[in-house]
Amino acid sequence: METMIFAGAVITVLGLIGLIYCITKAFKARKSGLEGEELTAHLKGLVAVNLASFFLSAIGLGMVVVGILL
Repeated sequence: METMIFAGAVITVLGLIGLIYCITKAFKARKSGLEGEELTAHLKGLVAVNLASFFLSAIGLGMVVVGILL
């Protein structure tokens, strides 16, 4: 079951990298002076990446827990 723990940890880290990517892109959009509709459109593009990153993190953490319990 060590492989499940390791695989879960890798998937969780990939999810965290995606979340960090979303955070940095959102701050860069804000600093670049985007306002109103432009900022909203830019952030809407990040929603899919953000949700996928949360999903990966949750699945990875679930794999780690299952690997520990087994």
